[in-house]
Amino acid sequence: MQPVYELTISLIDSRPRIWRRVLVSGNVRLKKLHAIIQALMPWTDSHLHHFIFPDTLYSDPTFYTEEDPDWPHIRDESQAVLRKVAVHSGCAFTYLYDYGDEWRHLIYVDHIGENHPEYPGHPVCIGGENACPPEDCGGIEMYYQEFLPAYLNPEHEEGPSTRRWAGEDFDPEVFDRDAANQRLRELR
Repeated sequence: MQPVYELTISLIDSRPRIWRRVLVSGNVRLKKLHAIIQALMPWTDSHLHHFIFPDTLYSDPTFYTEEDPDWPHIRDESQAVLRKVAVHSGCAFTYLYDYGDEWRHLIYVDHIGENHPEYPGHPVCIGGENACPPEDCGGIEMYYQEFLPAYLNPEHEEGPSTRRWAGEDFDPEVFDRDAANQRLRELR
């Protein structure tokens, strides 16, 4: 029987906290976990990423060359299985997405079990709060210092262009779990 992992994925330095809780198979490869995180937040998967463990970096090695200073330390995420790199409840690792904006996510292993009453045999989101910042808004500091003040203030000089760019329906306080689960179902 496959182990079921309950993970909490939090966007580091978000305030209020932006987080998602997901159930996944312990047999999921980090390459697939990347796709799961992209669906949960949701990001657009248009930037590089890597997973950071205390002694190892995992990513898609085809994105790195011998000239890259991280190259000798990159391990292939398509070969790394979650249950072999995150071996116990309580461990944590980092997922970095978009090297320019540096969206850092803390992934915490809440629980590992043989089954979970809410696990349907594929990734499922069981919780979360707050909307993920729009992609390419400059990173977490720019999101709070520039994007949100412009987006939320109708009098702000950058407000109209920011709302056109991000979409009029963006609400920083809303997380749609049903939509996240639909995106997860589409991964299969």
